[in-house]
Amino acid sequence: MGMSFCLSASLLLIVLLLAADCIKVEAQSCRPSGSIRGRKPPPGQCNTENDSDCCVAGKLYTTYKCSPTVSQNTKAVLTINSFQKGGDGGGPSECDNQYHSDDTPVVALSTGWFNNESRCLKNIKISANGRSVVAKVVDECDSTMGCDSDHDYQPPCPNNIVDASKAVWEALGVPRSDWGELDIVWSDA
Repeated sequence: MGMSFCLSASLLLIVLLLAADCIKVEAQSCRPSGSIRGRKPPPGQCNTENDSDCCVAGKLYTTYKCSPTVSQNTKAVLTINSFQKGGDGGGPSECDNQYHSDDTPVVALSTGWFNNESRCLKNIKISANGRSVVAKVVDECDSTMGCDSDHDYQPPCPNNIVDASKAVWEALGVPRSDWGELDIVWSDA
């Protein structure tokens, strides 16, 4: 009986430790990794198309190396970006070194979700407003850097952004007057 009790107690302890470890993993969140100080962009160097923000000299901007965990319904904020040459997205897309028409459903993901290009040229499904659209990941919305010429003098992205072309917003049926930020869910397609 003593041996059976010890075995049962040991088994219970192992189950409790595993359960606690799982809860700890679920409770871990993506915390800021640092900050950068804004620099004033040179005249005419910050493209404000789609109401893009320009860095403010001296302001501290939070940076992230991570994003929330991806699931079948990952919560995010949809923002608007032009991936066309001369658009507010800056240079060519990181995944293919190309520009993309605003009429093509493409997105940039926050750094953690972009995951060192592991989602490059893969499709994701975006749902909001009672509709869904499939879009191709072509770029990173950099959560680690910003306020420089490489980032069009825009601040770093928050860690929960799906930065989308106009085609995505249109496919979701969002009236143009409401374009800017929208709560969405997304998943790998």
